[in-house]
This record gives sequence, C-alpha cells and structure tokens, in this order.
Amino acid sequence: MIVDASASTRRNQSLSLAKGLLAQLFDDAYRQRARLALLTASGGSPNWQHHGLKAGSAWQPWLETLGAGGGTPMLEAIEQAHDWLQMRRKRYPAQVQRVLILTDGRVKAVQPLKALGCSAVLIDIERGPIRLGRALELARQMGAEYKHIDDLQ
Repeated sequence: MIVDASASTRRNQSLSLAKGLLAQLFDDAYRQRARLALLTASGGSPNWQHHGLKAGSAWQPWLETLGAGGGTPMLEAIEQAHDWLQMRRKRYPAQVQRVLILTDGRVKAVQPLKALGCSAVLIDIERGPIRLGRALELARQMGAEYKHIDDLQ
C-alpha cells in the first residue's frame, strides 16, 4: 500500500475517509492472513512504515496516529514500491503481489511512470469543489485500475 499523507489530504475529509477505508482493508487482510507493506508519501521523502508484516493489531496504533503534512513525494514512493516489488518477486516468486495506492494526485508534475508489474488499484481521495484529476492520469500511466473514494462509500 502507498498512502498519500501530504498536507493537501487534510482538505475536505480526504485523509479521514482514507483512514476509514484503510481500517477496513487491514481487517480484510487480517482475515485473509495477508502480509502487508506500507509506504507513506508525505514531507520531503517517502517512508516505509512496514515491510511484509502480517496484518493484525499492530496496524491499528499506526493508523490512529497517521496525520498529514508536508509535500507529496508520491512519484518517489511509486518508484520505491516498484523496486521493492521487483525484489519481493525474485525472493518469493509464488507470492501474489497487489498494490493499493490512496492519493489525491496533487503532485507537482505527472511524469512517465513504470508499470508496477502486478495488479494495482489507485483510489482517488481528492474531494472538494476544485478537482485537478491527476490521480486518474497516474493510474493510467501505471496501468492501475482507478476508483474514486466517494464511489466506495
């Protein structure tokens, strides 16, 4: 998972809705006994929160403290995720990899991105009266399925 926790996600309850969705996804992953890796995109650079940790109660405290601030290093986060996925596929070739990206798409410039090489879903959390629609472009470039968070409610 890649979670956009930049300052722009504070607007219009975007991050609050994303946190609710994440709580539901963590619960689903726990029931499926899935392993999760989570990368946040905020501030000056992306940060790995967990690598391949089994879903469970360890995720709840992190989710409760998740806040937003700083810039949107989303493109760097996607590149890091791409590299990590390549390494993971080599180490665990039988494991099925999937990527979920939650972002409002408010990046400085959309530049060419590599496909992640696995099933990917980008959930657009941009809300409010003025929408730039960049998350849709990010999804197209990565070959990811696109969904808007309002359509998941």
